[in-house]
Amino acid sequence: MKVSFAQALLILLFGTFTARAEDSKPNFVFVIADDLGWGDVGFHDGCAPTPHLDKLCNEGLELLQHYVAPVCSPTRTGLMTGRYWSRFGVTTPSNSRALPWPTVTLPRALQTAGYRTCLAGKWHLGSQPEWGPNHFGFDHSYGSLAGGVGPWNHRYKEGPYTVTWHRNEKLIEESGHVTDLITAEAVAWLKRQGEQPFFLYIPFTAVHLPVKEPDEWLARVPQSLAEEVPRQYAASIMHLDDAVGKIIAVLEETGQRENTLLVFTSDNGGSAAENNDSRYPDDNYPAGKIPGNNAPLRGKKGDLYEGGIRVPTIVSWPGRLAAGAKCTTPIHVTDWMPTFCSLAGYSPEKDLSWDGSDIWPSLAEQAPRTSPPLYWVGNSARNSAVRVGDWKLITHHADSDPKHELFNLAQDPQEAVNLADEKPDVLAELVDTMASLAQADGDSIAND
Repeated sequence: MKVSFAQALLILLFGTFTARAEDSKPNFVFVIADDLGWGDVGFHDGCAPTPHLDKLCNEGLELLQHYVAPVCSPTRTGLMTGRYWSRFGVTTPSNSRALPWPTVTLPRALQTAGYRTCLAGKWHLGSQPEWGPNHFGFDHSYGSLAGGVGPWNHRYKEGPYTVTWHRNEKLIEESGHVTDLITAEAVAWLKRQGEQPFFLYIPFTAVHLPVKEPDEWLARVPQSLAEEVPRQYAASIMHLDDAVGKIIAVLEETGQRENTLLVFTSDNGGSAAENNDSRYPDDNYPAGKIPGNNAPLRGKKGDLYEGGIRVPTIVSWPGRLAAGAKCTTPIHVTDWMPTFCSLAGYSPEKDLSWDGSDIWPSLAEQAPRTSPPLYWVGNSARNSAVRVGDWKLITHHADSDPKHELFNLAQDPQEAVNLADEKPDVLAELVDTMASLAQADGDSIAND
């Protein structure tokens, strides 16, 4: 068949365009909600509407078994390093510097691969400016150096880290609601990006206590919710949902959406703590328990039961990931660094001892994957857990006689029946696996 000059030119141009599209590095946007429970979102029948997240879920890939730590700083350590948080001795919310200075973090690795990097939101891996995100690979940073803050005064708990709101590690004072401020910073940064690939990390403080929402969001809460704190909490969820919608809209407006892998998740399960926490500077916060919803899973924030560590998660990349699909493969927060680094073409100069692995084939092709053992050290190291296949072991270390709970998650996803006595062989295998994984705990503490 003869090909005309015009046809040949089109083939050449189209082929060149295709090659460039395939060779271009993807952008990454990673959004973490704070204390958002499994049942808090609309696509899990939550009490507050989340239309933007529901749409994202319908158009993206939902991860039905995405695991994090039971509390915040450990999850953030796992994301930033690709390693279990216990390797760094981080098992509780941490105001001290969590990572040794030489740590090859996710943003540092991506910088090496030619990426621009930004954090807009909560850091909580070192609450002094000299321990902040710019010291660990972020070109631009903004938000709370410490943990969750009062939504209007932007103050953390009383003490040396109360004043924590910053831009590029310079403490600042601003007015406005924390969710709006974080969103505005992320949107403004996105609009400044050009051809260079980017990593935008948005760890919101919503829906962490204390919740106190603008009137415009409270007015939208379903009338079925009558009590004040549940109404404030629902408004916080809806406000967060709207913020995610605005970020997606900017990606679309700037032509970046088609080449952006976006992840939405939470740092741990929903909370049941008192909203008017006396450790925060008083700002007339409504009193009452936070109604974090982890149903139908057992447990809450701080627990190693599924409700504390399995969280709502969506991955979206138009044209690259199946729309409306469900991934049942167990995935751990430590998997994201190896996955992003692989997609970015980053090759470590040395072995980074990642506990996570590249999960892109499981996401893109829904390829069968034998998940490696997953490991957790719980809040304050009072307990630990390991998952091998469908079996999960939780060991409580309260005294010299550890207590074991063994569950088959395929048959008992609510973790209602402890099979430790009935399955001694399985118990022994998981105890040995846990002991083997625990041998590396603390191995990165001294590398300063």
